[in-house]
Amino acid sequence: MFCKVDGDATAYWLLFRGNKILTIKDKVQLTLSDLELHKLSEKLVRRQYLGQVEGHSCYVAELSPDTVVSEAITLNNLRRLLGQIPEDLFFLAGKASQILHWDRTHQFCGQCGAHTENKIDELAKLCPSCGFVNYPRISPAIIVAITREREILLAKGSRFQAGFYSVLAGFVEPGETFEECVQREVREEVGLEVKNVNYFGSQPWPFPDSLMVGFTAEYASGDITIDNKEILDAGWFTVEQLPLIPGIGSIARSLIDWFVKHKG
Repeated sequence: MFCKVDGDATAYWLLFRGNKILTIKDKVQLTLSDLELHKLSEKLVRRQYLGQVEGHSCYVAELSPDTVVSEAITLNNLRRLLGQIPEDLFFLAGKASQILHWDRTHQFCGQCGAHTENKIDELAKLCPSCGFVNYPRISPAIIVAITREREILLAKGSRFQAGFYSVLAGFVEPGETFEECVQREVREEVGLEVKNVNYFGSQPWPFPDSLMVGFTAEYASGDITIDNKEILDAGWFTVEQLPLIPGIGSIARSLIDWFVKHKG
């Protein structure tokens, strides 16, 4: 996943082609020959500095869509690497992916339409025409495990694979606290009221630019009523009845594992 390129023998680079990251087949560490690195460096269409990693400067770059890579390299969907590589490495790759997405979608000023430039003193886009400065966007969202004694509420989203269930989640709206968002999302998606909303943890979620803020909550009142739009099915499950759930590495799975440990 890491490679050294662009004349700086100590710099680390994460390379993407489109939304896919380059990795060596069946390995986490990406090392390429000097010749291959030189060929790939000529195909870079954008690059950004990510900071220091293990004392080395770290960059992310995107290759042009027509870039041909060697047979030893795999183009991986970042989501597939979740739980398959060390967490800190996945978070770094996720940050790289998110920064690339921001760079790609902010080539022009949102105020006047002029072409933007990279600021030299910080990670930001500067409009040379009107002076507007744009920073990488983060879209906060809540994700919540709702329990009722020895049961957990799990739902099937409209975009989930067959048989797959997870905890509820939704984006925070302007002027809303995280706790208010939990109450609203639960009410809108399954028609329930909850109580004792407590912070659990958070996780960057670069698909493409979310920050998942996790909570636990307890059932207060109401009957499950789904909207058949975002949620296709929802129900209460005991530890013994759990359906297909998210894989290891996601905060959704961490919340469900918390339920299994403390409520099972």
